[in-house]
Amino acid sequence: MPSPIHGFKQLFEACRNSAVTESSMRNPPIKRPRKQSSSVKLEQIIHEMDTRGDPKAVAGMARFGIETSKAFGVSIPQLRDLAGKIGKNHHLAEQLWGTGIHEARILAGMIDDPAWVTEDQMEKWVADFDSWDIVDGSCGNLFDKTEFAVRKALEWSKRKEEYVKRAGFVLMAELAVHDRKAVDKTFLDFLPLIVREASDERNFVKKAVNWALRQIGKRNAALNAAAIETCSKIRDSDSTSAKWVASDALREVTSAPVKRKLSGTKQQGPRR
Repeated sequence: MPSPIHGFKQLFEACRNSAVTESSMRNPPIKRPRKQSSSVKLEQIIHEMDTRGDPKAVAGMARFGIETSKAFGVSIPQLRDLAGKIGKNHHLAEQLWGTGIHEARILAGMIDDPAWVTEDQMEKWVADFDSWDIVDGSCGNLFDKTEFAVRKALEWSKRKEEYVKRAGFVLMAELAVHDRKAVDKTFLDFLPLIVREASDERNFVKKAVNWALRQIGKRNAALNAAAIETCSKIRDSDSTSAKWVASDALREVTSAPVKRKLSGTKQQGPRR
């Protein structure tokens, strides 16, 4: 099957011998990473994705607002299958990211090891974000598991670039779902940023703001009350976007299923 990417061989040859990125060399990992035993090579992975690619899938991706100029049309389940075969491998993840290929970058987030990830790398990747699904995949598969996640959520949510700002709020949402050790104060500190940015009319930003608010409101009873109060503040805005964020989030965080789920939960950690 022909690749949807024109000039694939030239693109691959330009990146196949890439070494560890300059940012990683400047800022080496502090933690001792898990053993990385994968013998899979970059060329094998690109060939596998090229083989699995489907031009019809590329067209479908484009209809959902995904950047497809360098896409093969490989599904997420297929990428997860590849990630399972590869295992964790930071060096290979950075090589995959460097190709600029859409699915390679999603796969990079799946196989990278959070123990190796530096702030420099996170800033490099976020500067390359050009599609909402790469944002969500990088944040949900990798960035939310790094020691820098909370700080980057706060920083990126204040940035102007559409996909960088989205990344900040996606991180908030992912942390609310997955970081069971985080104290409530972490999420209470996110709420003023949600109030401030709810008026952003850009589709990919406002949906991420809404996502973060909903997930915070479903974490426990105390945060549910704080989220409901936040919805009330946002709803008073003159912004159409803010009104949508508030009404949609309020509908979910006040729903009967959420109330039943949270009836026995307590706040986590001190509210400092």
